[in-house]
Amino acid sequence: MDFIRSIYGSGAIPLHRPIFDGNEKSYLVECIDSNFVSSAGSKVDEFEHHVASFTGAKNAIAVVNGTNALQIALLLAGVGKQDEVLTQALTFVATCNAISYVGADPVFIDVDKDTFGMGPAYLRKFLEGHAVKKGNVVLNKSSGKRLRACLPMHTFGSPCRIKEIADICSEWNIPLVEDAAESLGSFSEKRHTGTFGLMGVISFNGNKIITTGGGGMLLTDDDELARRAKHLTTTAKVPHRYEFIHDEIGFNFRLPSLNAALGCAQMEQLPRIIEIKGRIAARYRSFFETIEVEMLEPLTNCTTNNWLNAIVLKDKNERDEFLEYTNKNNVMTRPIWRLMSDLEMFRSCQKDGLENSRWLEKRVVNIPSSVPFKNGFLSNTNV
Repeated sequence: MDFIRSIYGSGAIPLHRPIFDGNEKSYLVECIDSNFVSSAGSKVDEFEHHVASFTGAKNAIAVVNGTNALQIALLLAGVGKQDEVLTQALTFVATCNAISYVGADPVFIDVDKDTFGMGPAYLRKFLEGHAVKKGNVVLNKSSGKRLRACLPMHTFGSPCRIKEIADICSEWNIPLVEDAAESLGSFSEKRHTGTFGLMGVISFNGNKIITTGGGGMLLTDDDELARRAKHLTTTAKVPHRYEFIHDEIGFNFRLPSLNAALGCAQMEQLPRIIEIKGRIAARYRSFFETIEVEMLEPLTNCTTNNWLNAIVLKDKNERDEFLEYTNKNNVMTRPIWRLMSDLEMFRSCQKDGLENSRWLEKRVVNIPSSVPFKNGFLSNTNV
């Protein structure tokens, strides 16, 4: 507790708070003065350009939140009713909600202990044991349903073994969609997360490394998919000077300019935020090494944005004691998510043994990971 307060000071310490220390206010005023405060205007295009340039993706399409970005990505990958999507049970509920929104069911694959993300060995084992190819179609032998996509997650910003997963998906002709909601600023083999598959998704929720209040972004190198994503998320309206013509069922998912204005300012600060968060993570790592507590660390060929620092305690009892003590003393800590396979709405979905997922669920705790802020970005802090 004293160590955490040496970074963040006295008072209540949140898990992760947003930082608005740049051009956010001035860009919002620009947006208001332009009268383009909804989904039209230059700020949305500018924000998309910033994210595409930073991540190396050819296209970035801004939407109202990460969950809807996942929904659209799955739709564009061809996922629909009575299909199945390979994903992980150790994830935030939005991953599985998005699968449900398109009428499909999740199939849960175990994670690797060292990444908290889908394990390629477990993915391959499941496919070799439970799947069959029929032409370009991959069927689940147990359910008879089509395995339409694979949706791994980069947990807490730390990249999973995404290149190996991408190779397996390519072998099996299964579209790969990356849930990179938490990993803006994270790289695997010098390639940004969310750019290994057909599409990737980033979130800008209020607790993410940067925020637009809400907001999400779909990344893709496929120009036609990008065009379709923008069309579907703007109510499928056919461009015309004054007529209202819609050529299919669309969605009102386009990000408003006010949110995009925040995003433009936040993207300007992102490199500095990542650098500071790296220093915080290094301090945590040095401290926890002295008391033999393991932290989530990136693989050797990866770099992480250090969005949320996570520690692995020895068992559930120690985890619960730690959570109770810290929160009682106004230091916000949180357990990792309850496994999706144990939630009522997903309890009947197929899963492998989930041995690592269950082991981690009992032990992982997130600790405060904000950029310290007091009278200026880093003034009066000990980072």
